[in-house]
Amino acid sequence: MPLPLVVAVDPSSAAAEAGILPGDELVSLNGQVPRDVIQYRLLADEAEIEVLLARGGLEISAFVDKAEGSALGIEVSSALFDQVRTCDNHCEFCFIYQLPPGLRSTLYLKDDDYRLSFLYGNFTTLTRFTESDLERVVSEGLSPLFVSIHATDPEVRTRMLRNRRGATSLRWLRALLDHGVEVHGQIVVCPGVNDGAVLDDTLAGVLDQYPELATACAVPLGVSRYSNEPAMRPHTMEEASAVVDIVERWQQTFASVLGRRMVFAADEYYLLAGRPFPPSDDYDGFPQHENGIGIARTFEAEFEGATDHATGVRPGFFAWVEGAPAEGYRAPRAPGSLTLLPSKQAPVGILTGEYGAQVLEPLVREVGRPDVRVIPVENRFFGGNIRVSGLLVGEDLRRVLADEPMNHRYLLPDVCLSNGVFLDGTSPADLPRPVEVVPTDGRSLRLALEGSRS
Repeated sequence: MPLPLVVAVDPSSAAAEAGILPGDELVSLNGQVPRDVIQYRLLADEAEIEVLLARGGLEISAFVDKAEGSALGIEVSSALFDQVRTCDNHCEFCFIYQLPPGLRSTLYLKDDDYRLSFLYGNFTTLTRFTESDLERVVSEGLSPLFVSIHATDPEVRTRMLRNRRGATSLRWLRALLDHGVEVHGQIVVCPGVNDGAVLDDTLAGVLDQYPELATACAVPLGVSRYSNEPAMRPHTMEEASAVVDIVERWQQTFASVLGRRMVFAADEYYLLAGRPFPPSDDYDGFPQHENGIGIARTFEAEFEGATDHATGVRPGFFAWVEGAPAEGYRAPRAPGSLTLLPSKQAPVGILTGEYGAQVLEPLVREVGRPDVRVIPVENRFFGGNIRVSGLLVGEDLRRVLADEPMNHRYLLPDVCLSNGVFLDGTSPADLPRPVEVVPTDGRSLRLALEGSRS
């Protein structure tokens, strides 16, 4: 098991006072070897801690004396210090199988680790979940968790996961709910596989077997041009509309039986079906915003100034935990705007994915600014039905910007960047026009446009 590396130390913290330095490796805290940042946090909460460090080939001890529960003051290099529990399913709709070769290696990691579900909001199928995992989740209060359901019929779920444990692993969902763990569910709907009558049966199964589930969402599969699964295809407009009808019908049933809607359809379904988004109140507080549920309505409210609160990154464990690494939801999206940008009075082009353009264009029209336009970027890099802004890459942006005028302002959503890099390994510095990276929420875009008037 690799040792966690200290990457930063708060100079005013107890760790700095004890002599802990960036570059040190954490061997143990009070004699215990933490296996992940969750266990590290529990150990670091103690008032008196003997930290055994590895530094320059030597082991040294640092003694920390602080208030119980106060921050130790260090940031470590990874979320999991032991091995990531990889996924042993072989779902034909898995997007990792549809990635082109040559991307950075971390993008090909297929995890099914309940700890990453807690830490980052990753969805787990529970096919590798164990009794000891359940004990830890309950005893340490690892909630909420996020579970991929896909189907409640055992045979359908087994076929979709291509794993015989798919038929039985939802027993762990029942156990989690029995112990009061908050769980959010996901159903990736594949045309001709688990839509139609199967989706109806799945939602009936959720009501019958898992009524304590916090939420469930229906999301469409993504199909890139690299998919080798002939049965996997995008939804037609009629199929998307049928999914919306089923979900909205079950919302009424859940509301009458449980007092809440529970199940929601992804924004993409409404775009595909050419139907208006539900009112904001119908999303029950947007509990699955980061999974594409209600993003359009929250963006609209932020853009129009109906709220001063930017939805932004999903709040969760890594939004506050001391010691959490700057990756995943905590990773900085971009280092900031490039220098030598055009004048604030220049015409503005808003770069976005094709789905984002459908949401943005009516909002921009209402602003009544002829100097502001939306520039939809076709995703040829992934191809297929990939139209979300979060999967835009430098190669496609470069192609589109090459035909755009010089000396215009170009606004780019930060959701397509991680640590300042696109998925294809390029960066904004590689683009043929300077861009301004803007946080992906309506309030930030509104402020960027208001600034262009000055």
